[in-house]
This record gives sequence, C-alpha cells and structure tokens, in this order.
Amino acid sequence: MLVLSACIAGIAAAQDSRDAQRRLEQVRKELKDVAAERRRIEGERGQASRALRAMDERLGKSGRALRETEAELARRQQALAELQQRRDEAAASMAAQRRELAQLLRGAYTLGGAAPLKLLLAQGQVADANRLLAYHRYLQRARTARIAALTTQLREFAELEARLAQEREQLADTHARQQRELSQLQRDRGAHAKEVAQLEQRYRDRASREQALGRDVKGLERLLARLRAAAARAEAERRAAAERAARAARAGGKGHGKPPAVASAKPVAVGGLGWPLSGQLLAGYGGNLPDGRRSTGMLIAAPAGSTVHAVADGKVVFADWMNGYGLILIVDHGNGTMSLYAHNEALLRDAGDSVRRGDAVASVGNSGGQGRPGLYFELRRNGEPVDPVAWLRKRQ
Repeated sequence: MLVLSACIAGIAAAQDSRDAQRRLEQVRKELKDVAAERRRIEGERGQASRALRAMDERLGKSGRALRETEAELARRQQALAELQQRRDEAAASMAAQRRELAQLLRGAYTLGGAAPLKLLLAQGQVADANRLLAYHRYLQRARTARIAALTTQLREFAELEARLAQEREQLADTHARQQRELSQLQRDRGAHAKEVAQLEQRYRDRASREQALGRDVKGLERLLARLRAAAARAEAERRAAAERAARAARAGGKGHGKPPAVASAKPVAVGGLGWPLSGQLLAGYGGNLPDGRRSTGMLIAAPAGSTVHAVADGKVVFADWMNGYGLILIVDHGNGTMSLYAHNEALLRDAGDSVRRGDAVASVGNSGGQGRPGLYFELRRNGEPVDPVAWLRKRQ
C-alpha cells in the first residue's frame, strides 16, 4: 500500500508537471511574441518621439509668434489712436485758419479792388496815405501766408489720411493672420494631444501585457519547481517503500517495517504671489507622478496657454526640448539655486536672457508626452532637488 500510494503520488505529480510545462511553454511563446511586438512599438515610439519633439517645437514657435503678433497688434492700435488724434488736431487747425482766411477776405472786400489808388486820393496828407498803403500791403501778405499755410495743412491732412488708411489695412492683415495662426495652433494642439494619448495607451497596453506574462512565467516556473520537487520526493518515497517491502519479504514476515513518515506539505489649489502659476497640485515633492515615478518637484495642472512666471531674478541657461520633459526652461538664480519649468506649450525666453521675478517665461502645455496640460516645476540647490513649497512661501 505504501508503494502504491507513492506511485500514485508520483504519477499525479508527473502529470501536473507535464501540464505546467506545457502551460509554461505556451506562456513563454506568448511572452516572446509580446516582447517582439513591444520592441517594434518601441521603434515606432522613437519615431513618434522625434515627431512629438518637432510638433512641440512647432507649437512653441507658433505660441511665441502668436504672442508677438498680439503685442504688435497692440502697438498698431496705439499708433492708430495717435494718428486719429493728429487728424483731429489738423482738422481743428484747418477750421480755425478757414475762419481767419474768411476775415481776411472780408477785409480785402471792404477795401475794394483799387484800394491803393483810393487811399492815395482820399488822404489829405501824404504820410497818412503811405501808412495806410503799408497796412494794406501787410494785410495782403498775411492773406497770402494764411492761404499757403492752409494749403500745407490740407496736404498734411491728405498724407495723414493716406497713412491712416495704410495703417488700417495693415491692422486688418495682422488681425487676419492672427486668427489663422490661432486656428492652426488649436488644430495642432488637438492632433498633438490625440497622438500622445494613442502612443501612451499602446505603450501601456503592451507593457502591462508583458508584465502580466512575465508574472505568469515566474509563477509557472515556481509551480513547476514545486511539482518537480514533489515528484522527486514521491519517487524517493516510492523507492524507500519498495526497499522496505523487499526487506520485509526477505525477513519472511518476521518483522514489519514501520510506516514511513509523511512529509507535510483632490487635488489641492496652489499658487499666489511668487509662485510660477496658480492651479491644482497633482503631485507634490516626494509624491508620485501620473506615470508612477517619484516626484522631485511638483506637478501643477492649469489650462493650456496659461502664463508661467519666473519665481526669482536670474538668467535663462537652457530653453529647448528635452526627452521626458518636453519644452523645458531652466533659470539660474545664483548661489547654486536653479528653477526648472517643464511640459510647456511655448518658451517665451531664450538661453542667455535675463529675467526678473514675475516675468513671463513660458506658457502651460503638455509637451513631452504629458497626459494633461500642466507645469512640472522643480527647484535645485547645488544640483540636488529640494522641496520648492517652503522656498516659495519664504519669498511671498
């Protein structure tokens, strides 16, 4: 019976081991196929990453150009207002000179066409006549000067009108270009968000499947190891039982072997004076980022296009696209302190630019594969990340 029990246990363990081995081979094959697909997707991901970088840079340039266009539009509007004021002043001056000219014309009409001869014949004294003739000449010269001034004013007025029409035309062109750039930026942003979402979803799906298959392989390997150990123990027990039975048979039934021993088997709102921007805190210092990494800064959600401000005076030492961070800007504040602003939609400053606290340095985006618009802000002292909240509160 002991030998029979050991045999049965060995057969069951061997059968389970074969089933586990077949299952292990199937899982390993599937894992190999998924790994090959993952490598293929990683190649596509590399191409998509380069395309993503190009798109982020194009979005950054479009955003910056849009802000510059808006600034130019404001300057054109100011120039237009000044031209309108000058036109109004010219119109008022022209009206005043018309009134003065009318007075001169009335005076000339009063004297008549033969005024010099009348004055000479009507005066009893030559000195009085000369004085009146001189006054008449002054009046004529004044009339001529007024007419010339009026002509100049009218010419200047016409030039102002032409410049005003040109400025209005340029203003209309600028406004139309601004609308086109805005529409293109919105389309690019939508395509960018869609591509990033699809890429990340495919990568997560393959990575999750590969991890699950890897766990299955390890579990099956452990099960197979236990089954093989159980089969080995069963085989050892079978041999031991057979040996005891043989000894008992040789003893002629005089003794009985003893039975063998059986083995036991809500995001928080943040922001305010001195902060890079206001929004919802998604991950604080030391917390977990959406991709599972540990945060050495803080991730603040905010609407796309929101302005990002410098937290202190300093100099921009880096402004470019970086893998994992998208469009990123780094400011050196001196004394070993640097601030980092990542996942931007557009960079408004270049490397080498000096900035003051509160200056606009970037606009919020989701470049670099970030799932939703937001700013990743990090503060480093002597190259090591530090908790930015305490530092920011001290400077409020």
